[in-house]
Amino acid sequence: MQFGMVNSASSAFEAARPTPRFLVTGAKGCIGAWVVRNLVRRGNPPVIFDVDDSNHRLRALLSPEELQSVSFVRGDVTRLTDLESAVDGHGITHIVHLAALQVPACAAQPIMGAMVNVIGTLNVFEAVRRRRDLVKQIVYASSAAVYGPEEFYGARRVGEDAPPYPGTHYGVFKQCNEGNARVYFATEGISSIGLRPWAVYGVGRDQGLTSGPTKAIKAAVLGRPYTIRFTGGLDLQYVRDTAEIFVRCAELGLEGARVYSLRGTVTQTSQFIETLTRLLPQARGLVRAEGQPLPIAYDLDDSALVRDLGEVPRTPLEDGIRETADLFTRLHREGRLDTRDLDT
Repeated sequence: MQFGMVNSASSAFEAARPTPRFLVTGAKGCIGAWVVRNLVRRGNPPVIFDVDDSNHRLRALLSPEELQSVSFVRGDVTRLTDLESAVDGHGITHIVHLAALQVPACAAQPIMGAMVNVIGTLNVFEAVRRRRDLVKQIVYASSAAVYGPEEFYGARRVGEDAPPYPGTHYGVFKQCNEGNARVYFATEGISSIGLRPWAVYGVGRDQGLTSGPTKAIKAAVLGRPYTIRFTGGLDLQYVRDTAEIFVRCAELGLEGARVYSLRGTVTQTSQFIETLTRLLPQARGLVRAEGQPLPIAYDLDDSALVRDLGEVPRTPLEDGIRETADLFTRLHREGRLDTRDLDT
C-alpha cells in the first residue's frame, strides 16, 4: 500500500511539473534545425531565436504544420536586451545555444567572429544570471576545434581533460566560452553543459569547414562532381544524434560547468568516400578529396558523456548516409533541394 501511495504522489508531482520552455539560438543552422525538429516531435515546440530571416533548413525538415507550431523571435545574440526580452517574453526555462560563426567566417572576420561566438555566449549567460529564477539549464555548442592536431596527443584516445591547442580563431573562441562557463558556475552558481561535436553531417549541413562529407552525399544524389577539401582522419557524427544529445543534456539538470566530447564514426576521409560510393555507385569517380588533414584530434573519448547521459545515440555511418541521401532525393524530387553550397 505504501508503495502505491508513493507512486501516486510521484505521478501527481510529474503531472504538476511545468513543461520546459526551450529557447534555441541559431535555430536556423544545421544542428539548430534538427534540435527544433526533435522538440516539435516531442510535443514541445520551442521558441527559436535567430538574426537570419531564411528558414530553408527548417522547411527541409519540418512540415508546414510543424513550422506553424514554433514561435520565432528575431534577435541578435550580440545584443543582451534581445536575449533578455526573449527569455522574459516567453517564460524560457532551458536554453540551447547554437548561434555562432563557423571556422571560415571567423578566419575572414576575427572581430565579428569574437562578437558572435564569445560576446554572444556571454550574453546568454548574462541573461540567465539576471533570470536565474526562471532559466534552469544552458547547453551550448563548443567544438572539437579546441583540440590541436592528433600528433600532439600521441597514440591514445583524447579525453575531455586533454590540454587544448586550438589552431583557429574559432577554436580559441570556443575554448574561451568553456572558460567563461566555468567562471559563471564558480561565481554565480549557473550550471551549463558544453558539447564538442567534430564533423556533423546530414541534411542542413551546408556551411563550415567540415561540411564536405554532407556536400559529397548531396553531389552523389545529383550525379555531380565534388571535392572534399581535406584528407586524413575525422569523426563523422550524424546530425540527428547530435541534436538528440543537445536536448537530452538540457533535460539532465546536472550541476556544474560540464564539457563533453561527442563521438560518432571515427574513420578516414578515403574510407568515407569508399562507403559513399558503395552505397551510391553513381558517386564513383565524381567524389574525391584533396588537401591536408584537418589539424584537430579526431579520436575523442566520450566516456564521460556516456556515464552521465546513459545510452548515447550513435547511428552507424552507412545508415546515416542512406538516410541523408534519401532525404536529399525526396527534396530534389519535390524541387526543394538547395544546391548553392556545392559551388563553395
